Amino acid sequence: MSNQSGRNLVETQSPVERTLLVGAQLKSQRQGWELEDSLIELGQLARTAGLEVAGQTWQRLDQYHPATLIGSGKVEELVELRDDLDCSVIIFDDELSPRQLRNLEETMGDDVKILDRTSLILDIFAQHARTREGQLQVELAQYQYRLPRLTRAWTHLARQAGGGAARGGTGGVGLRGPGETQLEVDRRLISRRIAQIEDELEQVRRHRALHRRQRRRMALPVVAIVGYTNAGKSTLLNALSGADVLVADKLFATLDPTTRRVELPGGREILFSDTVGFIQKLPTQLVAAFRATLEEINEADLILHVVDITHPRAKDQSDAVVETLEEIGVVDRPTVVALNKIDRLSDPRVAEEWQGEYSESVAISAARGWHLDTLLEKVEEVLSADLLYITVRVPYNRGDLAALFHEHGTVSETKHSAEGTIIKGLVARRWLEQFREYLI
Repeated sequence: MSNQSGRNLVETQSPVERTLLVGAQLKSQRQGWELEDSLIELGQLARTAGLEVAGQTWQRLDQYHPATLIGSGKVEELVELRDDLDCSVIIFDDELSPRQLRNLEETMGDDVKILDRTSLILDIFAQHARTREGQLQVELAQYQYRLPRLTRAWTHLARQAGGGAARGGTGGVGLRGPGETQLEVDRRLISRRIAQIEDELEQVRRHRALHRRQRRRMALPVVAIVGYTNAGKSTLLNALSGADVLVADKLFATLDPTTRRVELPGGREILFSDTVGFIQKLPTQLVAAFRATLEEINEADLILHVVDITHPRAKDQSDAVVETLEEIGVVDRPTVVALNKIDRLSDPRVAEEWQGEYSESVAISAARGWHLDTLLEKVEEVLSADLLYITVRVPYNRGDLAALFHEHGTVSETKHSAEGTIIKGLVARRWLEQFREYLI
């Protein structure tokens, strides 16, 4: 099997948590991120997690090796690089299967931790979760990821604050029954803890739904701010609302969602909700675990997509966000694109080219406060264009539809007739099909 390999070593002096990055890509891959760019992002993730990047290596293959992801020759090279660079952590840019992880751990030895992009992102999320909800969501994702990979304790998690997974797992906890191995005990205990967390998160989900219903009764539209991690979402929310959301030049600097009230130029008040940043190869465990948080996006009246147009992979980052939105079922929502960080552009024509790509977009600088009034005007315009004034006669046996109108629309008049309840008011375009049969 032919392959192409590369090495790019950067020596560092720190002896603590020295890390080697490993990338792999199929030669047939023609779209998406370039291998080198993906490794640059992996390095940013590693530094965000508090690790020191000592070097990186990569390989392009005809097909991935089921036993170790990369070829056997590349594995031997990794052993040499680990010794040469004195690395205690090796991070793969792609998710490793349980078999691949086990084989690589056996090859590298007990004094080297093998991580992949998924486990690294989970590690970062565990460090940045501040609320009880965020900690539960991360703990659930960690357990779901680790359950099929229980080979040995991952001591790199011991430094984290938070839930049980962040404190080093369940190894050695509990009593074994006749013939039951410690691994089986661990799996049973983790499965039980997963069930407990899911129950707690379901209560969080119901609590969030109650808050959303209360907001609906106040007739306040919700704008969900989405974007690639470090695109400037928190900076934008701070600039629009005077919020005090943490802003840092790191990936996933903020994790827990924040909602703030903002007044539009026409005097109407709306709610802006900052959500967790997206990233390419976002772990499926996180998408599932953060269901309660991501429902805030699903329930939003408008999506405000923040794009860092100064990033060399800005288009790929934008595509990754759109793909994640599609994955969680947000496909029919009006969207405004905030083309952020124009203060860093040396050529203003770049912003004009981006505006040609997106019909509903505004070039801004959240950090400098440039063109935020124009952005709010665009949000107001798109929100108004998406509202329809309708009159419906809802049969008395369709109380669910009447409730839907009150929850997701703005009711201006209600009357009762022999055939049903007549409701007049504004609803978003996406709800029209629900009421089409009863329009009058």
